[in-house]
Amino acid sequence: MPQLLQALAKEGYTAPTPIQEQAIPVVLDGHDLLGCAQTGTGKTAAFALPILQLLHADLKNQRGYKHIRALILTPTRELALQIGDSFAAYGRHMGLKTDVIFGGVSQHPQTQSLRNGTDILIATPGRLLDLMNQNEVHLDYLEMFVLDEADRMLDMGFIRDVRKVIKAIPENRQTLFFSATMPPEIAELSQSILYKPVKVEVTPPSTTVERIQQAVYFVHKKQKLALLKHLLEAYKIDRTILFTRTKHGADRIARDLSKANIRAAAIHGDKSQGSRQTALQNFKNKKLRVLVATDIAARGIDIDYLAFVINYDLPNIPETYVHRIGRTGRAGAEGIALSLCDGEEIAYLKDINKLIGFKIPAKEHPFEDVPVVETAPPEPKRRPQRNQRQQRA
Repeated sequence: MPQLLQALAKEGYTAPTPIQEQAIPVVLDGHDLLGCAQTGTGKTAAFALPILQLLHADLKNQRGYKHIRALILTPTRELALQIGDSFAAYGRHMGLKTDVIFGGVSQHPQTQSLRNGTDILIATPGRLLDLMNQNEVHLDYLEMFVLDEADRMLDMGFIRDVRKVIKAIPENRQTLFFSATMPPEIAELSQSILYKPVKVEVTPPSTTVERIQQAVYFVHKKQKLALLKHLLEAYKIDRTILFTRTKHGADRIARDLSKANIRAAAIHGDKSQGSRQTALQNFKNKKLRVLVATDIAARGIDIDYLAFVINYDLPNIPETYVHRIGRTGRAGAEGIALSLCDGEEIAYLKDINKLIGFKIPAKEHPFEDVPVVETAPPEPKRRPQRNQRQQRA
């Protein structure tokens, strides 16, 4: 379709990723789809492009008021906004209207836009149900339904809301179901809402981890900030996500970097939605050099062509390390993940090495009088017992 090809050329797309190559023909043929893929594999385009093509092909039959014909349900505000940006970019020449709704902000601008009609609605579960209950959203004409990041919906406690939405939409529809993992409750949900689905599975996590260049720097806690500044210059890093374990730590590091004339901002759960969106948009537009994030706040952030991720603090859950560094090395690109490890975090590093199946190489640096080495660490903190929710994550 010329309009799509023109938009893709402007976005710099030259070849499809594996999931796009496999999924797009399935969707265009009208089949339900079960996609096992992580964020960063090109998943959004795998469903956005065929949805745009199918809806545009039937646009001449859709006269008058625009009814919602495609619904994309996603767990976080950030992810909803990013999917909305993708639909806007890919569909810029197609005459289809897209709306994004999510909680944490006033609903008035969202309802005003919806009253003017829309073809494609991208929503988080809570705000969608609120507006459905207020008769501001009507899904009687829905043709296509996408459930994105289903396992994260479960992890964040949204599955009951998801089931309510599914009960309210037409049974005669095409359903696209995406999940990085398949715990039993998600497998059961997929079987209950999909009709003879075609399964597409790409990029196991281990492949992603192996593709990313990784290094660890053993350093005393008091020297971490100096080492961070050194690494930003030594690697000529123009943009990176920096992970911390705590909200307080994120704020402190962002302040310290700003004082050193390094453009930085923090995002975490205590920040307002407006503040988080502004920081994320500034980071995407390269107005920020460092986005300091906690793990919860970073969920759903999808930045194309991010070359570096830095772990200022190592996570105490090894699986979290894999999710963090997966922010780089996306869609087949290479990436670099750097970690700063003090003596209290060496137990965490050993667990990470065990999970990924190899020892992250250690690098020397100029900020230690007394090296922190793995063979003679200070007494590590006792690693917290993981609860069931953390194990699932």
